[in-house]
Formats: sequence, C-alpha cells, structure tokens
Amino acid sequence: MRSVNPVLKQALELGPTLVFFLLYLWIKDESYRIGGTTYSGFIVATLVFIPILLAAMLALWRLTGRIARLQVFTAVMVVVFGALTAWFNDERFFKMKTTLVYAVLAALLGVGLLWRRSTLEWAMGEVLAMRHAGWMILTRRLALVFAALAVANEIVWRTQPTEIWVPVETFGFPLALTLFLWFQILTLRPYLIEEPPDSVPDR
Repeated sequence: MRSVNPVLKQALELGPTLVFFLLYLWIKDESYRIGGTTYSGFIVATLVFIPILLAAMLALWRLTGRIARLQVFTAVMVVVFGALTAWFNDERFFKMKTTLVYAVLAALLGVGLLWRRSTLEWAMGEVLAMRHAGWMILTRRLALVFAALAVANEIVWRTQPTEIWVPVETFGFPLALTLFLWFQILTLRPYLIEEPPDSVPDR
C-alpha cells in the first residue's frame, strides 16, 4: 500500500459521514419535490451522501492502491439501502442498513468461531502481529460487540425520532466501537508479538 498523508486519509474516510451529518442538520426540516415525488430532508441528504462516499473511496483507492474489504462492503450496503430508501421514499430502509451491517459482521465472525478460526486474524494478520489465542479472544469479543450494536440500532431507530438516530448512528456507535478497540489494545498486549530489533552488523 502506498503511503499517504494521514490527515488526508482521515478526511477521505470520515469526511463523507460528516458531510451527511452537517447536510442533514441544514435541511432536516425541509422537503423537496423531485420528479413529482416529495422527499424529506433526510432522504435528500442520504442521496447526496452516496456519490460523496463513492468519490472519497475512489480517491482513497487512487492514493493508496487498495481499499479495505470492510469499506467495500459498507459502500455496497449504503448504495443498496440508499436506493431502496429513495425508491420507496421511506427512510426506514437506510436506518435498517446500519443494523444489517453490524449483524453481518457479527455473523461472519461467529461462523469463523464455530470452525475455531478467527476471521479477524485472516483479514488483519499481516497488519497486526498477535498470537492465535489473542485473535480468538478479540474475535469473540468483537462478534458480541457487533451483535450488541445491531440490537442497539434497532432499538434506537424504532423508538426514537430521526433527530436522535442520526447523531447516535453517526457518532455514538463509532465512538463506542473505537473505545472498545482501544480497550482491547490494552488488555491483549500480552498476546502481541514483538518485532525483533534490527540486527547491528559487526564492525
């Protein structure tokens, strides 16, 4: 993977979601008539978000030479459920997308565990050097967290207004996942494999 400015990389990864959130705040109380159909501000913000996300992913791919499988999967889900949201003029489809993403990730990790394998180790083993036992622990924990986030999203979008769901989905769930992963780095340190220091040639 080619190196890229970390600030630019973060902007391309997080920028589209932030744009969606800010645009939603700006037009959430508006309605727009497009092709004879009236759409809410939320649906319009969703439709604007899709090409911005795809453009950011394309730029990231051109800069780094690769795109993570998770990013591709998320983009596909955004496009599919964004299209369903617009087609049926029903914002519930886009809200369900978050549940399905987390549920699929939990299922993928869970299936691997049934075979006593770590899907995470297969996907990230080249990035993070850790013993197999550590990968198995992290996989079990992350599968439970993804399942919990899927349930939490269902509860939030079904019981709370869109004004609550949008910031929770945009910031709350990612923050919870980030804090969880940060905590795992601390608790799984004994399983990390230290890289041997570079040997110094004899003089």
